Amino acid sequence: MRFRTRCSAVLAYIALALGLAAVAQQPAEHFNPALPLVHVDHGPNSAAARKSHYLVLVSLDGFRWDYAKRDGATHLLALGKHGAWAPEGMLPSYPSLTFPNHFTIVTGLYPEHHGLVANSFYDETKQARYAIGDPKVVTDGSWYSGVPLWSLAESQGMRTACLFWPGSEAEIAGQRPTWYARFDNKTEATDAVQQARIDDAVALLHMPETDRPHFITIYYSEPDHEGHEFGPDAPETRAAAKKMDVMVGKLKAALDSTGLPIDLVVVSDHGMVKEEGPWVTLDKFTDLSAFETVGSLLYGKTEEDRVRVYNQLKKASSQFVVYRRKDVPAGLDYNQNPREGDPVVVAMGPYAIRAHEPPEGKTDQPPNPGMHGLDPNKVPQMKASFFAAGPDIVAGKTVAPFENVNLYPWMAHILGLTSPKTDGNLNILAGTLRDGGGAPAAPADEHPNGAKER
Repeated sequence: MRFRTRCSAVLAYIALALGLAAVAQQPAEHFNPALPLVHVDHGPNSAAARKSHYLVLVSLDGFRWDYAKRDGATHLLALGKHGAWAPEGMLPSYPSLTFPNHFTIVTGLYPEHHGLVANSFYDETKQARYAIGDPKVVTDGSWYSGVPLWSLAESQGMRTACLFWPGSEAEIAGQRPTWYARFDNKTEATDAVQQARIDDAVALLHMPETDRPHFITIYYSEPDHEGHEFGPDAPETRAAAKKMDVMVGKLKAALDSTGLPIDLVVVSDHGMVKEEGPWVTLDKFTDLSAFETVGSLLYGKTEEDRVRVYNQLKKASSQFVVYRRKDVPAGLDYNQNPREGDPVVVAMGPYAIRAHEPPEGKTDQPPNPGMHGLDPNKVPQMKASFFAAGPDIVAGKTVAPFENVNLYPWMAHILGLTSPKTDGNLNILAGTLRDGGGAPAAPADEHPNGAKER
């Protein structure tokens, strides 16, 4: 495998599709300065992959399940009408945070199984912290478990592209996408970069069938940003939701123009709820000086300390409950990974919880007006969105709320890939597929890692 930043022949195809013949021989970062792409040479698509349909997976970060109806998202609603959708939402995994759920969607594993148990956490074995804003750790594949869908596809001879997606910049399960973009928080939300994702996706689909990716991911950070800053019901959040709907309409039209058999799947990672009250600061109730802490995650260094803090926190506040990690309710799927900490604090409502306030001399900001991360079974505003349409999707199909771990085997089936065992079950969404999923239901005791239907 070798990285290439000067891919003259491939770039010629992209330039042709974009009408940019003048830059056909320039490096990848020059064909579209707003969205530089890294290329990994995996060779051509296999003969079997060339016969497969195409799947474009889009994430609208923080697009709550009811935004489409509430804000008149005509393009998304039309997508659901002509395909399948979940009018009552899709259930994110706990915690309903960005990185854990994006990686769950593309691995079919709960966060405690794929390793991203929060956006930021501590690993006692590594004695290091993972943080989504740290490029060094985000691009280090040793932090991730599972087989992302792009890695699965590449290992089976199918080319892929990730125009942003959490985890896509790291080598995971021995693979990287054939094409991927490096995330830049400073520029990724600009109109030019948002449109560039559509342009690049279509350009890649105009490549010869030997080279064009059959699986493409596209990530948008809106309306999550506005939901946090202004709250889920604010005019700014509604405007961002409608803006993303327009972007989906542009993407759908652009994909249709290729004439290829493309299934378009639009999801979100979680919802958003209005935050209530000031910070809940845990060290007001107990001494955490002997603990590593990240946000509200607590890592006790001795069993004595863990027992002491558990006992002092368990009746400290009605705003949260605390468990020893092994005793976290099974329904949260959050009781097996040391990265989750011990004891584990679970918010009982839209309350912002932290271990410590900022150190002396640093400004203590109030919580954001909007938040997520809560149990979707207790806080329905956490539910995410699901829309899908294309040649493999039954038209006019609605589905009841389902766990997002079930997307992975469903997407692998659409692409004709052999999927590993995961926490998901193809049968959950088989009714949305024109071929019915092509397999009988698996007995519940065959589900891996204690996975279950709910």
